[in-house]
Amino acid sequence: MSDAPKQSRAYLVGGGVASLAAAAFLIRDGGFPGDSIHILEELPVAGGSMDGRAEPAGYVTRGGRMLEDEAYTCLWNLLETIPTLTDETVSVRTEIQEFSAKWPTDAKARLIGKDADVLDASDYGLDAHDRLELTRLLMLPESVIGARRIEDFFSPHFFSTNFWTMWRTTFAFQNWHSAIELRRYFLRFMQEFPRMHTLSGVRRTKLNQYDSIIRPLRAWLEERGVRFEHGVRVTDVDFTTEENGARTVRRIHFDRAGEPGTYEVGDADYAFLTLGSMTADAAYGGDDRAPELIRDKRDGGWRLWETVAAKADDFGRPAAFSGNVDEAKWESFTLTMRSPLLLHRIEELSGNLPGTGALMTFKDSNWLMSIVVPHAPHFDGQPEDVYTLWGYGLFVDHDGDFIGKPMARATGREILTELLGHLGMLDIEERVAATTTVIPVMMPYITSQFAPRTTQDRPLVIPHGAANFAFLGQFTEIPEDVVFTVEYSVRGAMHAVYGLLGLDKEVPGIYHALAEPKTAFGALKAALA
Repeated sequence: MSDAPKQSRAYLVGGGVASLAAAAFLIRDGGFPGDSIHILEELPVAGGSMDGRAEPAGYVTRGGRMLEDEAYTCLWNLLETIPTLTDETVSVRTEIQEFSAKWPTDAKARLIGKDADVLDASDYGLDAHDRLELTRLLMLPESVIGARRIEDFFSPHFFSTNFWTMWRTTFAFQNWHSAIELRRYFLRFMQEFPRMHTLSGVRRTKLNQYDSIIRPLRAWLEERGVRFEHGVRVTDVDFTTEENGARTVRRIHFDRAGEPGTYEVGDADYAFLTLGSMTADAAYGGDDRAPELIRDKRDGGWRLWETVAAKADDFGRPAAFSGNVDEAKWESFTLTMRSPLLLHRIEELSGNLPGTGALMTFKDSNWLMSIVVPHAPHFDGQPEDVYTLWGYGLFVDHDGDFIGKPMARATGREILTELLGHLGMLDIEERVAATTTVIPVMMPYITSQFAPRTTQDRPLVIPHGAANFAFLGQFTEIPEDVVFTVEYSVRGAMHAVYGLLGLDKEVPGIYHALAEPKTAFGALKAALA
């Protein structure tokens, strides 16, 4: 394979972190010239779900990621290569380590009660029956669990515990989500059991993940000549199948500014196709308007997978994930504050400085609202007298406790009122509202990757017989690993590049807490206490 990259081109459909990671691995490990790599992205910005930007009204991120040392081996492998934008001698991985050491996470107010009191989150609340049900799920193979839901494996008491409240809000699980995925999460993050109430295992980027990860990664790729083509919506892909079963991508069809086009994919070329998108059709609101809930798939990511899936039985079943918006959606919001008043009051309540508390969840809130107060600055160029706060709600169709309407129909101003009510801080509502902008974001597919599934619903990263193509993203099948993580996208990209190019390199193994007696004992002790 050593001469192939010099004669090859690579087409990466989608500009999310999976494609960017694949491009980096092609260059670093596969010897690809950067100018032979094309990244085709419909949106005007790369990064996919890892966003973060300044709007005219204020700052906004759709979500945030709590990274972790043990489980993110492929991400750390990638980021050790990428220098920061401020110091080319320091890797992004090192910057994250140093920042997390300087501002360690130690949540003192992980759960807030209905009277704005800090609950004892160290009391997980599991009884003997809960532990038996949890152990049973861990012991069952995925083939037996099948497409059953989490709620099929646990009794009502389990769902009322502090353990479940913290677990579900850390990872955004609903009771109707895939029991297989929950089992994978338990096994993948069992090391977090003893520290769930403090989130001390969390590692954070210095700024938001777009500024701290995506921008340095893109800069590294552009320096090597990678071609980013924005405004390109890929609409179809032509495959051929040989008599020996080998399958090959021959053409990639796209629209650019309303004009159709085609890339011919040669015998020495490669195609990496991102399927689906958890943040497709995200819609933004404002202080005086609620965000729209888009149901008609205006983004091209899902339509492309539907088109591709119709060509082969093993290319997945997108409808299993995109077919129920009401079970996949939730809403986040970003506060931009031009006064530190609210942050000072939250600091008094929580006992945490900004950036050290991670997630605070209002356990009894009808929206099951959670917030994060990041270290400032959280955005590149953020002024010293401007502050941000991020939050989300899992139950967006429930009436709020203070505004009496669903989160999905609430304006940014109303979300602020609801938040202040749960914080017990309505006494400062007028002063906070006068200096705060709230941008809510509705995401119809944000937990679609958690939908109950069968083994046929997600394609392999490299399908059987694939000669020059691979699938990327959160909707591919990687045994034992967990979706809704940056690690999943990066691991899939590594599998795709190493496998297609036939590289004599190993993908880092998946971390198993149960394989380490000390860690396993600590996890079991926490769950059984």
